Amino acid sequence: MHLLAIAAATASTSEASGLSINFFWIIVAALNFIIFLVLIWRFAFDPISRILADRRARIDEGLADAEQARKDRAAAVAERERVINEARREASALVAASQQAAQQLRDSDIAATKAELERMREKALADIAAERDRALAELRGQVADLALEAAGKVVGETMSSARQRRLVEEFLGDEGVADPRGTN
Repeated sequence: MHLLAIAAATASTSEASGLSINFFWIIVAALNFIIFLVLIWRFAFDPISRILADRRARIDEGLADAEQARKDRAAAVAERERVINEARREASALVAASQQAAQQLRDSDIAATKAELERMREKALADIAAERDRALAELRGQVADLALEAAGKVVGETMSSARQRRLVEEFLGDEGVADPRGTN
């Protein structure tokens, strides 16, 4: 109250001079301004500060998440490259193994074919030898028959006894019949 009295006293003296400073109204305005600042601080600046702090925390969290995502992506890229390289190595190993298996199969097929051809050649040689022996035996029999017939015509008698036939065959066996290939 003391201030109000001083302010009222100064107001009466300043009215006389024309341009006067009214301390009462200055103090009232200052008190209003201080109350206004306290209210603004309490109801505006604190919530805005909290909102800005929350926003800053969310931004920091987002940046941290983005950095973690970048690291995770880099790790995933590295892992993908490792898996791809490993798959390439495995594919190369499989290709090499399949080529080796194919080569072994080819080699075994070639060996089997060669063995079959050799067996067929040996069988053909055996068949040829058997046919040659049969032809020679047949030829000997015909030569023996012809020799007996010729001897019978020369002697004038028929030579058909078993002993005489055996003698002719022994003679032909000792002398041999000329082989068309030059062998006996």
